Amino acid sequence: MTNERATLEVGRIVKAHGLRGQVQVDLWSDRVERLAPGVTLTSERGPLVVTYAAAHQARFIVSFDRINSREEADRWRGVVLSAPRIHDESVIWIDQLYGAQVVDRQGVLRGVVVDVEANPASDLMVLDSGALVPLTFVVTLEANSRVEIDAPEGLFE
Repeated sequence: MTNERATLEVGRIVKAHGLRGQVQVDLWSDRVERLAPGVTLTSERGPLVVTYAAAHQARFIVSFDRINSREEADRWRGVVLSAPRIHDESVIWIDQLYGAQVVDRQGVLRGVVVDVEANPASDLMVLDSGALVPLTFVVTLEANSRVEIDAPEGLFE
């Protein structure tokens, strides 16, 4: 059984910005099209339609259809935003890694994925053995079951 969810958490409303209901959004995805005007994001409070978005420092300034005042924007602080999973076979979704057995090209079991750590060069799979394996070494993936890696010599020493 896989952990395939129809939606993924893609960001969080950080705080109000200005007086007209704009908010700062911390986008957790590199897919900036998640904030394109007309896109609907979901939350625990229901759907929000993006009406405007612009990059601002490390975040985005966003206007949503249901947030029209600073007071309303303040009430949305901390709310997590979700979006439908994008179907792209070239993408490794973090939730597909948990619980998967990691094997090298020789078929040697190197451990089970228990966590994923963000890393600027490449996110790292954290194995129950304590090993850290960059996602750049992944060759094939069977969601939540098996990950085959092409690891350089010495990675597990």
